[in-house]
Amino acid sequence: MSDIDLTSRAIEAPRLPRLEHQTFEIRALKSGLLTWLTWIAAGLAAIPLISVIYMLVFKGGSRLFSSSIGEVLTGLPPAGFEMGGGIGPALVGTLVMVGIGALISIPIGILAAIYLGVLEPSSRISTNARFLAKVLTGFPSILAGVFVYAVVVIHFGYSAMAGGIALAVLMLPTVVLAAEEAMSQVPQRMKDAAYGMGCTRTQVILKVVLPTGLTGILTGVMLAIAGAAGESAPLLFTALFSNYYISELNEPTASLSILIYNFSGMPFQNQIELAWTASLALVLIVLMFNILARLLGRSKY
Repeated sequence: MSDIDLTSRAIEAPRLPRLEHQTFEIRALKSGLLTWLTWIAAGLAAIPLISVIYMLVFKGGSRLFSSSIGEVLTGLPPAGFEMGGGIGPALVGTLVMVGIGALISIPIGILAAIYLGVLEPSSRISTNARFLAKVLTGFPSILAGVFVYAVVVIHFGYSAMAGGIALAVLMLPTVVLAAEEAMSQVPQRMKDAAYGMGCTRTQVILKVVLPTGLTGILTGVMLAIAGAAGESAPLLFTALFSNYYISELNEPTASLSILIYNFSGMPFQNQIELAWTASLALVLIVLMFNILARLLGRSKY
């Protein structure tokens, strides 16, 4: 046998067995069965969600989309049996109180996250604060309303400011945990490079950590805002309700969630229609913030 034949045999790759899908193999049958069961379970779980969305679009959309913006944003009717009116005061009140909550919780949450994630991530204070923040994420919203009622409302009365403070209490742990996670994901080599160039700790935080983790921070902020927009229990104890547009922050204020709570049990058809319209508007607001959060989270990668 020549040297050329030996070389060609040595170079020739071994033949691997062909992998073919066997339809009636036990493993394939189990995989197909479990796949179909998963799809069936997902479909059954989606039925309540689809039915609720259908009812909201069918009953709330008939007034929200068929009327002009001016009619939708008009004030509430002075009496239930009178037709007309809109959700304008409740919509504006919701945006104002969520804005107050965001103005309070976002700066405090980001500063706390800087301490937890950058300055002293392993200290005892950081460990305890991180644990408390995680506990507060499951804090019942009605207790936040009772707390603000005891601290603020008893002394100053029902107001949009009190409602915003109650929402800030609920938003704060989400902002803190999301911002800390975003800052902890910043590569250490980037911070070391900044220190090596002579940057101070403040410059590293402002020029490296915050810009790099901005997407994750904004995602947490959007999720916190979306959660606060749909809260009703804390606003019952703090903002109460009003049939008029807000003119001062120290007066009772309408909100979409409380409008739904008040009007859904009324015997007047007009108020029931307004409750369905407010429900659809609230769902659209929450959906918008959730979509923004998903887009921001996706742009991170």
